[in-house]
Amino acid sequence: MRLKEAPVKPTHRIDLLDIYRGFAVFGIFVVNIVIMNSTFLNQDEFALQWTSTLDVLAEKILQLFFYTKFFPIFSLLFGLGISMQALKMMGENRLSFSFFGRRMLILFVIGWLHILFLWSGDVVHLYAILGLFTTLLIKASNKIILGLSAFFLLLPFQEQFLFYILDLIKFQPHTYLKGYTGANVHEIISNGSYLAGVRLRVLEYASNVPMLYGFLAPIAASMFLLGLYLGKTKVYQQPKIFLQKIQGVMIWIAIITNLYRLVFLFVLVQHELFASSFYREIFIKLMVVSDVAVGLFYLWVIGKLYYYTRLKKLFLPLRYVGRMALTNYIIQSFLGLLIFSSLGFQLYEKLSPMQAIVMAILVFIAQVVMSKIWLTYYRFGPLEWVWRCLTYKKLLQLKKV
Repeated sequence: MRLKEAPVKPTHRIDLLDIYRGFAVFGIFVVNIVIMNSTFLNQDEFALQWTSTLDVLAEKILQLFFYTKFFPIFSLLFGLGISMQALKMMGENRLSFSFFGRRMLILFVIGWLHILFLWSGDVVHLYAILGLFTTLLIKASNKIILGLSAFFLLLPFQEQFLFYILDLIKFQPHTYLKGYTGANVHEIISNGSYLAGVRLRVLEYASNVPMLYGFLAPIAASMFLLGLYLGKTKVYQQPKIFLQKIQGVMIWIAIITNLYRLVFLFVLVQHELFASSFYREIFIKLMVVSDVAVGLFYLWVIGKLYYYTRLKKLFLPLRYVGRMALTNYIIQSFLGLLIFSSLGFQLYEKLSPMQAIVMAILVFIAQVVMSKIWLTYYRFGPLEWVWRCLTYKKLLQLKKV
């Protein structure tokens, strides 16, 4: 007998998780706006012109506090959210693979529409694939889940393995932007037609497949599985106790990983061993692991400040963005298109690193305000509502009674 699929009944939201999501959306945009301002094809050359003290400081801030920190956080929270819903449905004997298959298929389509119309750096379609993978492992033991999480995060030479697979199937990502120069890309984004921008986004996506699936996907898979583990152990039901319990571990992790990050940035990259591809891969892998650990440390610090200090009110506005994280993530890409492309202000490659960071902060503040206003009258963010309606195949109430 097939159980009827119906929306999970609303429950009391955990403000801290929404604060975490809002924080992740902010950090993701700070990183993305740098790429929107100058694509990977021309980023190194573009960065050389910014030599002022403020811009050098901005680059150090991005390296030390943002790069490879917020993508893992966003992935962890996405995985945790999926696992919490799946575990709730399983507890009510309503867990359906077809339900989650449809839910992830819709998310995958949203991600691809995002790529075509707004931003080639989408991760939502990747999250759809990993979300399905996560639900397949929901009945696995916690040891297996944690082991796989560590495997995906720690295993070196993942990009090289992907390149080997791509060679076998004759897929050559480097050919898709062959013939394009920084000047070509600048002209298309700044002055080209919208359709030319769509074509460029597809080519950029194809050329970035090794980075997406060889570098980002293993990190995201690791964090999704960690989110599944946290969901299965129900730490979200007593977050205050959990944060206190892991305090010693988190402090030591922060000390060790930050020391390594400093050594990597200021010593190892200039050492002769870094010239060896083998050692360079190991050093970079340890740097990635350290960055992920720092991202998790951010969450622990916010949680401690939220529960044990008077700074709780400072973090509360983030929950409005977090409650409609998918909508805000897509809106950031839309605003990026308006800011940098021929459809709007044509500021591509005109913002300095510090100006880009300031722009991200201003946009995010506007998102906090607009999200609060929206959620005053509506139950879900616009895209969250569309996703739910299509998932449950029924028109759900959006406006608050």
